[in-house]
Amino acid sequence: MWITLYLLTLVWFSKIQAVDLCENVIAECQKVDLSWTRCYEDRIASCILGRRFPQNFSRQMVNLSQEVTVSPTLQHRVHIPSSALQRSRGAASVEEVLVVATVINSTLFKLIPPLQKGRGRGLLPNQATSRQVMDGFVLAVRAGSVPVKNLSQPIILTFRRNEQVINGTCVFWEESALEDGTGTWSTDGCVTTVNRKEFICSCNHLSFFAVLVNPAISVDTRNAVNLSYITYIGSALSVFFTVISLIIFICLQRRRPEKAISLHMQLTGALLCLHLSFLLCSFWVWQLKEDEEGWVCRILGLFLHWSLLATFSWSALEGFHLYLLLVRVFNIYVRRYLLKLSLVGWGLPTLTVAVCGISGVYGKNSLGLTDNNNHSSTGQICWMSSTFPHRLVVSYITTVAFPCLVILCNSCMLGLVVFKLWRLREGSEGTKSLKKMNGEKGTRLWKDCATLLGLSCMLGLPWGLASATYMSLPGIYVFTILNSLQGVCVFFWSVALTCKSRSDSNSSVGDPSSQKMMTTSFNN
Repeated sequence: MWITLYLLTLVWFSKIQAVDLCENVIAECQKVDLSWTRCYEDRIASCILGRRFPQNFSRQMVNLSQEVTVSPTLQHRVHIPSSALQRSRGAASVEEVLVVATVINSTLFKLIPPLQKGRGRGLLPNQATSRQVMDGFVLAVRAGSVPVKNLSQPIILTFRRNEQVINGTCVFWEESALEDGTGTWSTDGCVTTVNRKEFICSCNHLSFFAVLVNPAISVDTRNAVNLSYITYIGSALSVFFTVISLIIFICLQRRRPEKAISLHMQLTGALLCLHLSFLLCSFWVWQLKEDEEGWVCRILGLFLHWSLLATFSWSALEGFHLYLLLVRVFNIYVRRYLLKLSLVGWGLPTLTVAVCGISGVYGKNSLGLTDNNNHSSTGQICWMSSTFPHRLVVSYITTVAFPCLVILCNSCMLGLVVFKLWRLREGSEGTKSLKKMNGEKGTRLWKDCATLLGLSCMLGLPWGLASATYMSLPGIYVFTILNSLQGVCVFFWSVALTCKSRSDSNSSVGDPSSQKMMTTSFNN
């Protein structure tokens, strides 16, 4: 009899292990015809915790009069108010309810095909597929025996964010009406709050929750090395060609004094300082030990920051000068024009870095890098110190907000240049014969393209390609190549101005639109 009882016990226990253990619930629910998420919500409340306690799983009985905070992992936390717990008991007269919180792999959630529409404020499937679940985990929360919706006091879910993630949206899983296991991520009833370390989701119901973020562009070791070589070689070439460009501009200024050439000289000097300081900051940090910083690194970081701000300042002044030339071209007189521009172009960066230097902003900056094989490394440069508490605020204001404003204004300025060029070209074509126009059409097209390319470089518009670095690896390469070779582009622009100056000396007649674009004088 005891042997029979023992055998029956083994059979019963083996069935429990195969079906009712919490660690097997997902696999068993995926075999049923109905939605596996509904099955999972029902089964996790009654499953048995086996000898191997499942990871990322929390289950406890909570009194209805109390609030509860559950943390299934170190990165996830749920706070449920007592009003939500009372709603979850339904019509049952109980003093306690069961609260379950666990974390599930996001690959188990299958999205609706893109042709089908979403509803409410939910994300459409094609929008959801362009984004990914942060860290690849979904937080499942269940309380009581009935669904909890439309709460007056929200459920607070906290997701610890990665340093690489900037923006994210709190969503929950909404099943499709087809009951085929598919669904979509919806934002209905959820509000997203972001701080330095966490995404905080305030939702008026319980469900499967996640944070959708834009997919990060990963750069493997081989591409990182290639980008480094491109940057260093390009910056070295820029230093060489900006020196030559400065000599050319000085010769042009002596031959034909113009305010525009003086502005080009200032911008070229700022670019020379920028690429030179970048190379010095990159190479000097290699000489330092891991825990060493030193006053030289702080000075080089200040110099690099000052050069970057000066470059954008003079790019903005180039756009301002074009505005005065093209829009307010007649009868303009500004006393000590270059002196006033220099006070802005050099004075504003100097004042900014002086305040930052006194505040202790500069030092060794360390950035953690992880490749596709999860091999970690650290990239370092003399820049803003990683230990400075308000480094991100200073960086966003001076290296994100200010450049974005300059690029936006100068982009509008370039659009105005194109419009003026088109209007001027349209007026000049009316006085020429058709045969002569056809002969000059190809030549003028090349000249116009070269002019717009040179103006784009002088206005700092290649920096706007920084947005492409968040989209694809080719975008990172394009941004790196164009901005590391800015000095070369300035050199070509200086050569073009030299050729234009010689052609003006040999001929007094030319295309009025090309003369208008290339001759950017501003009289005292």
